[in-house]
Amino acid sequence: MQLTQQAQYNVNYITLVVFFFVSIIFVPFVVFITKFLAPHNPNEEKNLIYECGVPPRGGIFTHYYIRYYIFAFLFVLFDVEVVFLYLWAILFRNLGLQGLVEVFIFVVVLILGLAYVWKKGILKWD
Repeated sequence: MQLTQQAQYNVNYITLVVFFFVSIIFVPFVVFITKFLAPHNPNEEKNLIYECGVPPRGGIFTHYYIRYYIFAFLFVLFDVEVVFLYLWAILFRNLGLQGLVEVFIFVVVLILGLAYVWKKGILKWD
């Protein structure tokens, strides 16, 4: 039996609503079940802070340099830009001269951003 376009449209929304309600019920159910099934026997050694198998040193609140976070943010930013360049390279023949000009502007802006970050000294890992 072939459904009309409106009926298929409604079926899609009904499926989405059912999935939404099942997920709302399923997640608390799983959390509730694991609360009762998981073993819970804490001791002093289990409550220690874990640092890659090495006994922790220092206090709980240690100072982290913001430079590391900025460095990681810049890595993610430029990594995402490389993905955009890869997609451009795949579609290069279809984009023509306009696509070449646009990616040239894109790369120039990236280079200017990299030069700015370099000049500010953020890329030094001291």
